Amino acid sequence: MMRWTMPAALLLLAACSGGQDDESGPEASSNVGPLQKAERPAPAETPEADAEVKAPATAEAGDKVDGKTIPPAIRGRWALKAADCAARRGTDLTALTIDATNLRFFESHGELARVQASDTGSIVADYKFSGEGEEWDRRMQLDLADGGKTLVRRDSGEGAAADAMRYTRCAG
Repeated sequence: MMRWTMPAALLLLAACSGGQDDESGPEASSNVGPLQKAERPAPAETPEADAEVKAPATAEAGDKVDGKTIPPAIRGRWALKAADCAARRGTDLTALTIDATNLRFFESHGELARVQASDTGSIVADYKFSGEGEEWDRRMQLDLADGGKTLVRRDSGEGAAADAMRYTRCAG
């Protein structure tokens, strides 16, 4: 009896050790970093892949830049891969959703901390991020291109991506 008790106890101890498990699923084999992930609830609907993407027109009267929020023209849903625009929310691994004060990735969330500079089509700001049990600060520059259909993201600071990332605006 003692022979079986000892291995069983070791297995239980190993199972509860709190060691890091390897990530599985689609994100394990992709180049999606923690900044490109954010948790969010599943949507009520899935946008059509062929839906026409409307770029915001040039700044409108209500699109005032206040220096305290992300400019309205930059807000919306974006994706590194255009196919992720049609993916159901929560499965869109490269999507980025931007509102007045937040950046939401697949499994992380950045809250606007301080605006360094902004105008109607760009912002340089510091964000406080959290996701996957970690917290970090990041400075990002977001610029509109191609008449508002493309968002160019440049990160700076420790752990920042070396190259600029180009997002496509998603419909809806």
